[in-house]
Amino acid sequence: MRLTRVYVDATLEPGTLVGVSGTAAGHITRVLRLRTGAAVTVFNGRGGEYSATIERVRRSEVTVALGEHRAIERESPFPLTLAQGISRGERMDLVVQKATELGVSRLVPVITERSIVRLDEEQSDRKSSHWRAIAIAACEQCGRNRLPEVALPARLREFLRQPPGESVRLLLSLSATRRIEDVPRPASSVTVLIGPEGGLSDEEQADAQAAGFTAVNLGPRVLRTETAAIAALTLLQREFGDL
Repeated sequence: MRLTRVYVDATLEPGTLVGVSGTAAGHITRVLRLRTGAAVTVFNGRGGEYSATIERVRRSEVTVALGEHRAIERESPFPLTLAQGISRGERMDLVVQKATELGVSRLVPVITERSIVRLDEEQSDRKSSHWRAIAIAACEQCGRNRLPEVALPARLREFLRQPPGESVRLLLSLSATRRIEDVPRPASSVTVLIGPEGGLSDEEQADAQAAGFTAVNLGPRVLRTETAAIAALTLLQREFGDL
C-alpha cells in the first residue's frame, strides 16, 4: 500500500516528534482521515525521507513520530531549468505541477511582452509562494525528496542577462528548423525558454537567440503554452535524463 507523503519545513531527526500544520494537516485529517497510529512518510526537501507514525491528531495540527531516515533520491541525473512565460491562473499552476513531476530542478516564471498577467512586487511574492506550494504538493505526490527552486518572477530581459554558465539554452519556436533530438548532448544542464499564451514576440525571440538560446520546435502543430512545457520537458528527460 502506498504511504501518504508529507512535507515539513523543519530540521528532522529520527526518534523525535514533529508537528504538521496548515494545509498538510488539513489534508491528513479531513481528506485522508488518518488517525493515530497511521504510517506516513515525511521529508523536508533536503534529501531523503523518514518513516513516521501519527502520534496525535488535532483539527489544526498533527504530531508525528519520526523513525529511520532513508537516503532515497528520485531526482533526475540531468538538471533542467524551465523559464516559463507567465500564463493565467490554472494554466501556470498546471505547468508548475507537471514540471515538478517531470523533474525540473529550477523554475523561473518570466514576464514577457505578451504576458497577460502583470505583477507588482507584492503580487510577485504572493504568486511565488503559491507556485512553491504547488511544487511541494507535486513532490509529495510524485516521490521527490528535494524541492525544485521556484524563482521570483523576472522580466525576460533581466533573465536573458543572467550568465548561462555551462547550461545549454533552448528556445521553443514554431519557426525553428531544429528539433530537440537534434541538440548534441549537453555537458551539464539545459535551460528551456517557453513563451506565454501569445508566445514570444519576434523581438524577444531575437533577443533570446542573441543571448545564446538555440531555437527548436516541437512539430508542426501550435501547442498551448502548458502543453508545450510538458512536451518539451518530457522530450528533454527522454534524451538526457531518466525517462
